[in-house]
Amino acid sequence: MTLAIYPDIVTDQNLSPEAFGYEVEEIANDMYDAMKGWGSDASKVIHLFATKNATDRYKIAYRYQELHTKPLRDVFRKEFSGDFGTAMEFLALPSPEAECAMIEKATKGIGCSVNIIYTICGSRTNAEMDLLKKTYFKMYTKDLSKLLAKELHGDMERIVLNCLQGGEEAYDPQYHTKELAEDDANEIYQNGQGRWFTKEKNIFKVLCRSPPEHIQAVSDAYAAKHGYTLLKAFEKELGGNDGKAARFVLGMKLKPYETIASMIKEACAGLGTDEMLLTCCLIRYQPVLREVYAAHIEMYGKTIHDRIRHETSKKYKDTLLAIVNTVWPEEG
Repeated sequence: MTLAIYPDIVTDQNLSPEAFGYEVEEIANDMYDAMKGWGSDASKVIHLFATKNATDRYKIAYRYQELHTKPLRDVFRKEFSGDFGTAMEFLALPSPEAECAMIEKATKGIGCSVNIIYTICGSRTNAEMDLLKKTYFKMYTKDLSKLLAKELHGDMERIVLNCLQGGEEAYDPQYHTKELAEDDANEIYQNGQGRWFTKEKNIFKVLCRSPPEHIQAVSDAYAAKHGYTLLKAFEKELGGNDGKAARFVLGMKLKPYETIASMIKEACAGLGTDEMLLTCCLIRYQPVLREVYAAHIEMYGKTIHDRIRHETSKKYKDTLLAIVNTVWPEEG
């Protein structure tokens, strides 16, 4: 099955105060004290909140609203600004709501931040995709598929809308046979044959419906016949944002931790940091960030801490470092 990233509390919905414990209420009250009156103690809020995992943040934000009547996201929006404020707003929301807020922000204004869209929508479990679409409609009274069909075009629209269908098959070795893998590998090749992706829709369907175990077998079959893996073929033949999206979906099925690590690097590459992409990656993938961190070191010979320190500053930097420290604490 494709990698799941939502914490269990999102689906369990056990929100009784007894399930939270006294510490959650204490933190919520301490945060209220840090933000009441003129000015806020941002460093204290970061220490109290950004240092927690997704499950604990969910509990704190829920209890905060119960105790102090205002949604924590609204409080953060009033108190903080810039990239720091954006990160804190996302942290204050349950995972599906945070992703919906990210999508809404990515589609505002002129143009669309396609890297945010395809990283959120690409290669999700069916259950998470279903919850994401329902949550988006609940928050914004808009259909997510219709919104993205309006915002995206061409192959980017095709691959994202295929992903939004949430139609990944459950792996069944009696159905997902070696023969089917060979057929799907031929389907991908025959829809290109040197003029890559002349029938992209057929290839995207194979990519999105195939479970990771099967897509690995397809890649192996492709390599046996054509001399290189499916991932290598995508890297060789596909360019632009459409190619990045297709490689991301494929990578999340074959090498999810390495794929996420490469997105973090991409957010920090070139002239200027893509703060929105970096923020979204670190918050969304925090539940698997330990594995991503290890892959990042193996791939690039440097830590995610190093990237954050080099590319960001002030309270925004402190917030991102706190997120990473929940899974990979720095010595000293």
